[in-house]
Amino acid sequence: MTCLELQPASLSCMLNTEIGAVLAVMRRNVRWGTRFTSADDQQEHSLIHSLKLLRKKLFTWRDHWHNIDPVIYLRPFLDVIQSEETGAPITSVALSSVYKILTLDFFDMDTVNVQDTMHFIVDAVTSCHFEVTDPASEEVVLMKILQVLLACTKCKASVALSNHHVCNIVETCFRVVQQTGAKSELLQRIARHSMHELVRSIFARLPELDSVCHELDSEGSLINHQIQQVNHDPILGSPHPDSNDNSPKYSTLSVTCSISNSSTPLVDGLTNGTATMDAVQYDSHLQNQQFGVPCMVEILQFLCSLLNIIEHADMSRKSNSLAFDEDVPFFALSLINSAIELGGASFQRHPSLLNLIQDNLFCHLMQFGMSMSPLILSMVCSIVLNLYQHLRTKLKLQLEAFFSSVILRLAQSRYGASYQQQEVAMEALVDFCRQKTFIMEMYANFDCDLSSKNVFEELINLLSKSAFPVNTPLSTMHILALEGLIAVIQGMAERAGVEHVGLGNTGITVEEYKPFWLFKCDGYDEPCHWVPFLRQMKYIKRRLMAGADHFNRDPKKGLEFLQSTHLLPGKLDAQSVACFLRYTSGLDKNIVGDFLGNHEEFCIQVLNEFAQTFDFKGMSMDTALRIFLETFRLPGEAQKIQRVLEAFSARYYEQSPHILANKDAALLLSYSIILLNTDQHNSQVKKKMTEEDFIRNNRHINGGNDLPRELLSELYRSICKDEIRITPEQGSGSCEMRQCHWIDLMQKSQNTSPYIAAAYKPYLDDDMFAIVAGPTVAAISVVFDHAEDEDVYQLCTDGFLAAAKIAAYLHLDSVLDDIVISLCKFTTLLNPSYLEEFLLAYSNDTRARMSTIAVFNIANSYGDCIRTGWQNILNCILRFYEFGFLSAFAVCDAADEPVFSATPGHVKSLANSSSSPHIQTSVAPKKPSGLMGRFSQLLSFETEEPISQPSEEDLAAQQCTKEIVQKCQINNIFTESKFLQADSLMHLVCAIVAAEKIQTESGYPEDEANATFCLDLLIAVTLNNRDRISLLWKSVYEHISNIVQSTMAPCALVEKAVFGLLRICQRLLPYKEDLVDELLRSLQLVLKLDARVADAYCEQITQEVGQLVKTNANRIRSQMGWRIILSLLAITARHPEASEAGFETLSFIMSEGAHLLPSNFVLCVDGARQFAESRVGEVERSVHALDLMSGSLTCLVRWALESQEVTNEDDAAMLFQDIGEMWFRLVQGLKKLCLDDREAVRNHALLSLQKCLSGAQDIHLSHNVWLQCFEVVMFPLLTDVLEIALGQSSKMYRNIEAMLVVAIKLLSKVFLLSFNEVMQLPTFCDLWITVLSQMETYMMVKIRGKKSEKLQELVPELLKNSLLIMKTRGVLIPGTGSGGDSLWEITWSHVNKIAPSLQAEVFSDADLDRGQHNQIKKEAIQASACVVSTPSNPVALEG
Repeated sequence: MTCLELQPASLSCMLNTEIGAVLAVMRRNVRWGTRFTSADDQQEHSLIHSLKLLRKKLFTWRDHWHNIDPVIYLRPFLDVIQSEETGAPITSVALSSVYKILTLDFFDMDTVNVQDTMHFIVDAVTSCHFEVTDPASEEVVLMKILQVLLACTKCKASVALSNHHVCNIVETCFRVVQQTGAKSELLQRIARHSMHELVRSIFARLPELDSVCHELDSEGSLINHQIQQVNHDPILGSPHPDSNDNSPKYSTLSVTCSISNSSTPLVDGLTNGTATMDAVQYDSHLQNQQFGVPCMVEILQFLCSLLNIIEHADMSRKSNSLAFDEDVPFFALSLINSAIELGGASFQRHPSLLNLIQDNLFCHLMQFGMSMSPLILSMVCSIVLNLYQHLRTKLKLQLEAFFSSVILRLAQSRYGASYQQQEVAMEALVDFCRQKTFIMEMYANFDCDLSSKNVFEELINLLSKSAFPVNTPLSTMHILALEGLIAVIQGMAERAGVEHVGLGNTGITVEEYKPFWLFKCDGYDEPCHWVPFLRQMKYIKRRLMAGADHFNRDPKKGLEFLQSTHLLPGKLDAQSVACFLRYTSGLDKNIVGDFLGNHEEFCIQVLNEFAQTFDFKGMSMDTALRIFLETFRLPGEAQKIQRVLEAFSARYYEQSPHILANKDAALLLSYSIILLNTDQHNSQVKKKMTEEDFIRNNRHINGGNDLPRELLSELYRSICKDEIRITPEQGSGSCEMRQCHWIDLMQKSQNTSPYIAAAYKPYLDDDMFAIVAGPTVAAISVVFDHAEDEDVYQLCTDGFLAAAKIAAYLHLDSVLDDIVISLCKFTTLLNPSYLEEFLLAYSNDTRARMSTIAVFNIANSYGDCIRTGWQNILNCILRFYEFGFLSAFAVCDAADEPVFSATPGHVKSLANSSSSPHIQTSVAPKKPSGLMGRFSQLLSFETEEPISQPSEEDLAAQQCTKEIVQKCQINNIFTESKFLQADSLMHLVCAIVAAEKIQTESGYPEDEANATFCLDLLIAVTLNNRDRISLLWKSVYEHISNIVQSTMAPCALVEKAVFGLLRICQRLLPYKEDLVDELLRSLQLVLKLDARVADAYCEQITQEVGQLVKTNANRIRSQMGWRIILSLLAITARHPEASEAGFETLSFIMSEGAHLLPSNFVLCVDGARQFAESRVGEVERSVHALDLMSGSLTCLVRWALESQEVTNEDDAAMLFQDIGEMWFRLVQGLKKLCLDDREAVRNHALLSLQKCLSGAQDIHLSHNVWLQCFEVVMFPLLTDVLEIALGQSSKMYRNIEAMLVVAIKLLSKVFLLSFNEVMQLPTFCDLWITVLSQMETYMMVKIRGKKSEKLQELVPELLKNSLLIMKTRGVLIPGTGSGGDSLWEITWSHVNKIAPSLQAEVFSDADLDRGQHNQIKKEAIQASACVVSTPSNPVALEG
């Protein structure tokens, strides 16, 4: 609540209190007390009377206080303040009352007559008079004055102040600051603080002012710069009156702003001179206008004028001492900084303020930037930082000059800068680097500008060199420089995460010549325009600098090089060469001077064009000559000097014709200036030229007339004061910002390209990081190696991570690899040591622990871009595994699905560890290596002592290491490898393979465990990248193949290789149908195992193969794949442990034909045959195998039916042929088992064979298949059975007669089934004779010395059936054929030996007669045919 919101009576009471306070103090004074108590009211003093009169009126006011003129109740107090009769105590109380009225807002802008009121208060307080009674009371009054004036600018009615009164307030406050110099420390601090607050309150209003606000003319002045300084002491202040002097002293702050007032200067110089500024009459309208830009311009100009003491102080950089007082400039700079902080970006909306900052202020900042005072330098840097934040787009060249000429020079301790200067400059540089867009803007605006210096590159080089501790301990300066580098890197890293901008750096070349100084950007508002433009300019700049290097060695070759790069035309012209010499940095100025002064016609043309590139408008001749001669070294020969000065004079006269009559006058004057410069600054010249001599020497040179004396005097003084450097410094020039440099800079700023205020996006970060990366990573590594403080470790780690992020974002693989390799070195994990030594050292090494976390953070976050660095990372992982802090299961478990078939050799261990944490709870000690270590082990076997319990220190070290490993999340590297880019993934795989080979070749048991772990990692990566298995498969397979084929004895490594391969196939077959054959082909490695290895793991291999088949049988289609699978199963048929699992898998495939295919039918039948033949299992398994074989017939029948639906005849014929082949292989396999000495197996085989032979009628076999069946299966079977019956082995077979019976029955059955097909064969007769011969043999066989009755009965019956079929089909007909070779004759010749009565039983007499008649008729027809075919008697034939 403000006072205006209170009741009028409340305000009256407040004022009454203040009146009472003033009167009370006045009563204490004898003089005022006597007057107050006088009975004669007419004798009462006017001051007391006015206060008493105000008291009477207070409570009579009924209107709102807005309607009461504040002057009425302020006048009595202000009269007391202005009165010379009042002492300091009374004045102090009156000032307190006014301060209370202002701070409690008794009035505001809505109050009547508020403007006059504010002016009245300011006028009264600034003209305050009081009698000094004691120092303390005087200080109180001064403090109160400051309070009131400050309150005037902060109260609600402050906007009513005019520009004139605000300036008056500033003047008065500064006077108080002056007067406090010899007073108490407290008052000094209060005075300066009040001045700061005053400037802040004034410039805080700048953002609220409209840009079209009236501004003061450049020649106007509102502040009277002629304020008295009490003495010449360089401290801001005045001496206190002598305490022994009892005469009354009066203090006055009367200040008159009228120009007619002749007061003394505000600031006296540090010498006996004075720094004055002429005050000019200004527009009365602006003077009385509400305060705004005009008063701010004047205040800022006044503050800048305080910095002019540099002109009177000895600030020589070579003196290296504080020869001037830093108080005045520091105070002025701090006030300027306050103004800029509050005004901010609003300065650029007001040209008069902006021009003042661009020129006057920045020029002073450049000068004070080389101050030996760290305090002043720090304040200068703070001001420039604020200017950068708010006005950088308007200060392009000024900022470049400040950085290149001040900060970068001081920070590298050049030109005799002290350590304090260097430290302040480095701190400022780091502050700038922490600004988000600073680095990008430096690169974009200066490094990519042909006419600017490479500020960014110089900055990075400075920081990187300053961060290196070369043969010295790590210091604060090193850390500061490193902070700057890391700030640069972190800024890029933050931008890298913002978004990806599609303005990549494609190859930039210059294909044809175009004047490089004429290149223009299409627009600086859109990055799509200025980013490519800047990249092109940077490319040209690099080419120009390379050309400059060539030019410095040989000008001719340098120009030829530039022609080859299309930066100069194929046919040189003077203008292009002149622009190269003018705008290219790095040129040797001696070489340039000699080239320009050459007498050749082309060089003279280049010189004239070179002079045309300068703008001398508005410059004095000495300034123009200084600027001209800064760009090259003036040659020493007179003729060359003449040619150079002629070109200069022509250009100067062209742009300044109003001063000189002609260019000859300009030439003579320039010659005269050069001679004067030599005379004044050459130590060998003893008698110096006077001013009069110089004026006399230049008479009548201006077209026969004299030049103005003032002009010549000014030139003389300028040359005497500041030498024209005929031999300028090479490279970047002098450290000082001389006046001629500043004039040149201000002229260039009018035509320079716009400042690019880059958005916070990585537009140019790829170009910048290419410059930063190498020095930064090297500097961080060196500091990290030398540091001992944890904060520095963290700083370096942050730098590594930021650099890694950028490298990954920009796909700079080599940079990221360097970072990884460097960090791995710092982890100490690659250093050989024993476990106990390692644990204690590692747990106490902060750098090692932080490096470990950092390197695995990089591996997990930016693995995409790691290449060779994977090898180092893997070595660190192996070290953790070797010490027992990692387990293969913990690292690779995420690669397994819930249905997991572990390596059989480790099923239990893995199952037990499945619930264990990521880090094992116990740490296995490292086994000693080397000959002596192993020898000591052998010696210690007999005297082995109990293992000692670990100490608390050891346990703490173990726990610390476990926590580090947990933070590293090592398992994520492999489980998330599926997200790695292909190239990175292949490097990871190659690193794993290489690490495994190294461990394997060492031959130590502990290294074999490491090799096994590597193989686990390889398998995990393979399984996690099943979608990219084609990329990895070759490397993985070759590695596993080398292990399998090179191992001759069972070991953990080959076990892991074999089962890992099976696991890969099992896991990948469901997802990669196109690679099924490739994966299955790899299982051939299992078949190549050494016999001892295969025998050791046969059962487990069979289990894995069975699991593979059960889960992927539907996906295996090729014959090759099935051949490998069934070969693996068949091997187990005779293995005691593996046969059961193998037969189970085979049964799964063949049962009910579930997974039988044409591609695996023969293989399965052959496998089942081997299991049936095997004596390892029970007889029941062999019988089961026979059932599987016979049951497979149903598949053949089904396929035969399906083949009938095939429309293509060729395809159908091929299918029938394949089915016949499969059937034949089936019966062929069964035939082998029919001779088994196990009766149950033999009998079941015969039954199965019978079943398959009988089922052939549903398959429709060809006559060739039947013929093959007779020749390969039936006839050999009968022969073999007969041999068993007749040989010695018959004793091993029980019921041999039954075998013979079944065999002969099978023969008869097969003949009858196949008769329709085989009867068409040309060799049918031979087949039939063989059948008869077999029957005849079986008819005559004797078992144990006598013929078998069963066979005697069975064979004739079977033969009769065959004869009947042959008769029925018309194959066997009586009388057919002729001679003894006829089928009829042959048949009966054999049959009669078996059963003579069969002919009568099969053929009746009628059949025989009919057959004989048919035979005779047939012979007659054949005979007549022979007669007709012989034309011996054609006539007889015709009759």
